[in-house]
Amino acid sequence: MTDNPSLPRALDPRAALVIVDVQQAFDETAYWGPRDNPSCEANIEALLTRWRETGRPVIFVRHDSTAPSSPLHPDNPGNAFKDIITGTPDLLVTKSVNSSFHGTPDLHAWLQENAIEELVVCGITTNHCCETTARVGGNLGYRVYFPLDATHTFDRIAQDGENVAAAVLSRMTGVNLDGEFATVVTTADLLEQVPRLRPSAG
Repeated sequence: MTDNPSLPRALDPRAALVIVDVQQAFDETAYWGPRDNPSCEANIEALLTRWRETGRPVIFVRHDSTAPSSPLHPDNPGNAFKDIITGTPDLLVTKSVNSSFHGTPDLHAWLQENAIEELVVCGITTNHCCETTARVGGNLGYRVYFPLDATHTFDRIAQDGENVAAAVLSRMTGVNLDGEFATVVTTADLLEQVPRLRPSAG
């Protein structure tokens, strides 16, 4: 079991915000089904704004599905980022699997080259690409913070045929991650702890 660090008074000035798969395809509820957490996108936008205000590194991750029928396939309009994902990131990672650490370019190598030890992981979906990214990041030795309310997911059908609500799946992701792979926090926690002004270089 990994340590569960408490949220520091202020995150490391080099803490990277990893925004996972915030793509237009996930607005197609007819394809994905009911979702949870309507505040997800607003919370992600607030984190992105604060990270930009304070000069911290920002990483965008985009899922490029290999299935032509998927709304996330690069040939489909849903592959594009949602409107809240603005500006140029410090790094853009593309992937076709769940983990952001198994994409192009190599996220782990880039973080190591830039001496980054802390990550904040948010995006879509909570229990798939976000959770997997947090798990791998924790296993690689990063201090991972997971603002659960800056993620969302969709209802799923269990093996016995029963519907499992998205809110239940999100809650279980928090239970699975906290103290084992990451520290689960809220967007408000991070906004309170990250100072508004750019950290002094001196």
